Amino acid sequence: MVSTLDDTKRIAIASKLEEMKALQNLLIENEQKLISACADQELCDRFRDMLNDDQKNMGILDTVIVQYGVKGEPKQTTVQMVEEARKLMSGSELTLFEKVGQHELLKHKQTMTGLLIHKAAQVVGADIEAAITPLNTVNFENRAHQEQLKGILEILGVRELTGKDPDQGIWARVQ
Repeated sequence: MVSTLDDTKRIAIASKLEEMKALQNLLIENEQKLISACADQELCDRFRDMLNDDQKNMGILDTVIVQYGVKGEPKQTTVQMVEEARKLMSGSELTLFEKVGQHELLKHKQTMTGLLIHKAAQVVGADIEAAITPLNTVNFENRAHQEQLKGILEILGVRELTGKDPDQGIWARVQ
């Protein structure tokens, strides 16, 4: 019975890894679209840096999946969510601010999924924890991207509402 339970846990983790891979592909696509849609060079540079990180992180994620060695499939709901997000990000219904907001939410989901996998691997077994360890780099960078996206959202949101740049002075940042 314990062996079956371990196999079930291992397959569940494999499925979450495949969900991360699907979402990582979407994040890369989104950043390419955001670079094309953005007129501000500084913001474009930030999106390019994120894109470079996420392309590197896709390689890390692929390595983790191979090292993990258990095949899984993403949940159908995740596949559907990715397709819906892809449509929204490609369409003209959302403003740039709204698209970046959706992207930040996806980054949050990716970060939390990565942290969940890491924590689950710690309780399943040392072999799994060792295979998953490189995922920490991806988790750390996704968390850093979330903070950068919050700053981008502030800039785009104020511009959208007022047509002006936000006050970026130290006292404005303290709020």
